[in-house]
Order: sequence, then C-alpha cells, then structure tokens
Amino acid sequence: MDFSIIAMIGVILLIGIVKKNAILMIDFALESERQRGLNPRDAIYEACLLRFRPIMMTSMAALFGALPLALDSGMGAELRQPLGISIVGGLILSQLLTLYTTPVVYLYLDRFRLWCSKIWKQRSQVNSLKTAKQT
Repeated sequence: MDFSIIAMIGVILLIGIVKKNAILMIDFALESERQRGLNPRDAIYEACLLRFRPIMMTSMAALFGALPLALDSGMGAELRQPLGISIVGGLILSQLLTLYTTPVVYLYLDRFRLWCSKIWKQRSQVNSLKTAKQT
C-alpha cells in the first residue's frame, strides 16, 4: 500500500501516543526517585509495573478504534484504509518498542548523567588546584 498523506496523519498520531506512554513511565520513575529515594533501576521497574495498565488501555482503545478503518472495504475505503493500517500496525510495533526501550534508555541516561557529573567534579578540582598554585 502506498504511503499517502492520510497514512502520514496516522504516523503523527502514533508519535503522540508513544511519546505520552514514555512520559508516563519516566515521570512516575522520576517522582519515585525524588520523593521516596529509590535508585533509578527500582524506580523505572516500579513505573513499568504500575503504568503498564494505563498505557495498554490507551493503546488498545486507539487500536480498536482504528480497526474498522483498517478492515473497511466499502465505498471510500481506499482513502481511510491507509490511516487505519498505519495506526493498527504502528501501535502494535511501537508499543512493544516503547515498553522495552524506555526503561533501557532511562537507565543509560542516568548513567550518562552520573558520568558527566563525575567528569565535571574532576575538572573543577583540577581548575581549583591550578588557581591555587598560581596565587
């Protein structure tokens, strides 16, 4: 099937849903880290467990809402069918990718943050030693 403007509208809708799902998990994990003092691994694990149901409810509602568009064969279906197919196929694939990759990216970005803060502290200590030697 050709990738038309109508299918592009479905892709834009998918981007919004996937982004919202990732924000749900990350926001919950950050809140758990800050308020309850959990480490990042436990926080994102708990976020995945507790936010799984709302994420799946949103995705399933969109998927089942798009099924009639994807399966339609009546008059004018050639215009609506690419929208339904892009939403149904995209939701299935993107949901799997989001549920698996968001926790991994969250943990890697936390490690990167720790690494950057360690480098920043080392450089500030070296700079303070240089200025102390010069005076």
